[in-house]
Amino acid sequence: MESFGTVDGPGTRFVVFVQGCPMRCAYCHNPDTWGMTGGTLMEPSEIIEQYEKNRPFYANGGGLTVTGGEPLMQVDFLIELFTLAKEKGIHTCIDSSGIAFHPDNDALIAKLDQLMTLTDLVMLDIKHIDPVKHKELTQQPNDNILKFAAYLDQKHVDMWIRHVVVPGITDDDNYLFELGYFIGQFDNLKALDVLPYHTMGEKKYESLGMEYKLKGVPPMDKTKLLDKKKVIIDGLKKRRAEKSAAEK
Repeated sequence: MESFGTVDGPGTRFVVFVQGCPMRCAYCHNPDTWGMTGGTLMEPSEIIEQYEKNRPFYANGGGLTVTGGEPLMQVDFLIELFTLAKEKGIHTCIDSSGIAFHPDNDALIAKLDQLMTLTDLVMLDIKHIDPVKHKELTQQPNDNILKFAAYLDQKHVDMWIRHVVVPGITDDDNYLFELGYFIGQFDNLKALDVLPYHTMGEKKYESLGMEYKLKGVPPMDKTKLLDKKKVIIDGLKKRRAEKSAAEK
């Protein structure tokens, strides 16, 4: 848990990191969270108690964020945690890759429908808009991830899109435009975070005895980040203009 998160949603956040994730992102800086075992077992009530100790710090637009790992691997836990949070008027946020979304799993969808009534914001991290490139980068397909974005729109849950720009991998302007065009269709989109790739995870992989697949890839030049974000926004604007014209 992190008591004073400032990059995990609006305001100052109390951040809970959960264990377990099926994604194998080449630049993941928390590979120790991949496995479902490990971590510390906690009751949702214990987490709320920890939140309440510092509640004044979260009063000005902050709240509770669950990240990972992949939070949606533990839906039952999230429902219980967010039920307690909403009873106390706490703003709730899930930081997710969307990989655990399976639209054909009726039991899961029933639980997600319940969870979404308790969720104020989902920060959805789209790794790559191209299906082939996405699988190369994460070892997982992106079709259900993109469907999850549409699901959030249908449920009227506020969504922030996050995208990490990696030199030579996710910085292609054509792909970035396609990403913008895709997210431009959603009415629930409230923010776009374009993040620069960094190499701070390399040492962690070394300490864990793991191969770092992007070794040698330089950090993203932050001076070019605004240009890359503009490409995404151009795609977004085009989609919204088309949608507006179709609705007239």
